[in-house]
Amino acid sequence: MQIELIDTFLDLCETRSFNRSAERLGVTQSTVSGRIRSLEASLGRPLFLRSRAGTELTTEGLRFEPHARALRRSWTEALNATRDAGPGGVTLRIGIQHDLVGAHFANLIREFRALLPDASFLFEADYSQQMCADLVSGAQNLGLLFSPRLHPDLYFETLGEIWYDMVSTETDALTHVREDTYILGNYSPAFAVSHSAQHPGLGGATLSVGQNAAMVGLLRSLGGSAYVLRDSAREMVEDGTARFVADAPAIPQTVFAGLHLRQRHRTTHRRLVHHLHAHFGTEPPRKRR
Repeated sequence: MQIELIDTFLDLCETRSFNRSAERLGVTQSTVSGRIRSLEASLGRPLFLRSRAGTELTTEGLRFEPHARALRRSWTEALNATRDAGPGGVTLRIGIQHDLVGAHFANLIREFRALLPDASFLFEADYSQQMCADLVSGAQNLGLLFSPRLHPDLYFETLGEIWYDMVSTETDALTHVREDTYILGNYSPAFAVSHSAQHPGLGGATLSVGQNAAMVGLLRSLGGSAYVLRDSAREMVEDGTARFVADAPAIPQTVFAGLHLRQRHRTTHRRLVHHLHAHFGTEPPRKRR
């Protein structure tokens, strides 16, 4: 089965650009064109209209798209069924947002194994965009992520919130936080919107980091002020590395569970999501003294 033809077709459905699909797939534009021609020849129908205005799906292409998604999903399920199955015959591939690894990773492994003792688990730390792509392709069964990506094949549920607090090695007052030593957290688009609304004067920071562990490392080595996860903030305050910036509001980050629509109602996946709702109870903002 030439699954790369299906992959190329589906990617082009999203990008509507042969150049962009070539970049994303790591091939040349001529390779993308050749694959589409081969697929069109096999089907005996044109799938795309090419013009100076861009690339658009034909009527036949629009009709073929849901079947292509089903073919891609079936192929992935067939591959998964023939490799690395656990003792109970089930292997679950779970993506988890990088910033959730430290605070929740060990507990989740223990809880999931207790919940499904006959299953095998493959956990991978990643970012939301890649997890959504892996859920669409079937490379992952479940994603714990910050930024859902709207897609006809994906389903998301809100699990709860985690919180980021501002700490500083220099001050405990927001008015004394210096923009030239401030490190901007780039944890998610939602975080960026909240931060911009709360701190318009700190948007010009020259250093930005998108991972909590890296942010903690920078604060410990360079000093300055930044938002870090609540558990990390407490650790830094307790060991004397930093102080809470007392009048800086905490910024929440919603955590979502992502699933492929075809797996939404499967018993195993529903048990995992139900457990995740209990695990990620919404924590209220930290009370300031």
